[in-house]
Amino acid sequence: MSNTLSDELYMRRALELAEKGRYTARPNPKVGCVLVRENTIIGEGWHIRAGTPHAEINALYQAGSLAHGSTAYVTLEPCAHHGKTPPCCDALINAGVNRVVIASEDPYPQVNGKGIECLRKAGINVEVGLMRKEAEELNCGFLSRVRRGRPWVRAKIGMSLDGRTALADGRSKWITSAKSREDVHQWRLSSCAILTGIGTVLADNPQLTARTSHDTGLAPLRVILDSQLRIPLEANVLDKIAPTLIVHRSEAEEIKLPSHINRMSIDTCNNQINLKKVLEDLGNRGINDVFVEAGSVLTGSLLKKGLIDELLVYISPRLLGDQARPMIANVYPESLELSPYFKLVEIVQIDTDIRLRFLPIS
Repeated sequence: MSNTLSDELYMRRALELAEKGRYTARPNPKVGCVLVRENTIIGEGWHIRAGTPHAEINALYQAGSLAHGSTAYVTLEPCAHHGKTPPCCDALINAGVNRVVIASEDPYPQVNGKGIECLRKAGINVEVGLMRKEAEELNCGFLSRVRRGRPWVRAKIGMSLDGRTALADGRSKWITSAKSREDVHQWRLSSCAILTGIGTVLADNPQLTARTSHDTGLAPLRVILDSQLRIPLEANVLDKIAPTLIVHRSEAEEIKLPSHINRMSIDTCNNQINLKKVLEDLGNRGINDVFVEAGSVLTGSLLKKGLIDELLVYISPRLLGDQARPMIANVYPESLELSPYFKLVEIVQIDTDIRLRFLPIS
């Protein structure tokens, strides 16, 4: 096998390992590491949870003394600073690794090239960029927060064949299948936060929790946009099952909420919450990605402001008719050329439904 093919094989395995941290690594990035010596994998590791050893350390522990003279395949630049754990660069150097292949640089200010520089100064051959696209897609949320100062925003929409999300009276339970709803819970669990508006809370009284077979102990933050604090005290999102953040305008600060509920005051314009400011604040709180489960108005507002990074659309094989509610509201392009345009990146059949994943084309 050529060096290029073998490098890709081992890096692909490192990416598979990184994916194992999908539900538990946040707010840290998902990272995988494979150690190879004489064309044999001698150690594997991934970052399991914030505050625990990084992927490189876990792989080195498995390899033991065999790590000397090996090649390390890492999906993200090894850290070179003391955080909750010691620097991974030092561990790789001390173990005698003589080559490190890195998929993507880490833009986090305390790393940002320092790990690569540290390894090269120690005489280690460092190569960067193999399968960069795949590695960055895996950590789109973390990279968005570090590079743009706001989380990656993934909007979920469940709709009929004719693009409707609810009957004319607002009823929408259930357009999609039970299997699709199970899939949604997996996406919820892999997200740092779930965002909705007060309209959805008043209409459906959702729990907005991730109910899956995975017991991670990490419940996503529920974020409710409620400018006038109309939320009923008996609403499910005010329970203690998962943390909740209520975002409201400053004039509503005097309204009391249960003591365990977090709240954020945001200035409004025409009674509309500044969505960009909300996302920036969530980024400051360490939120990598936001899973939007909202009505057509809030989803439309995010879309108009260019704040949706990904659409996750579940299509049910049913028709609701032209009186039913649309998937997006208040978006009025003046021409086809000016209409929001997306690229299809994934299609999956789930029971009777189809799940489509789109990225915007600017």
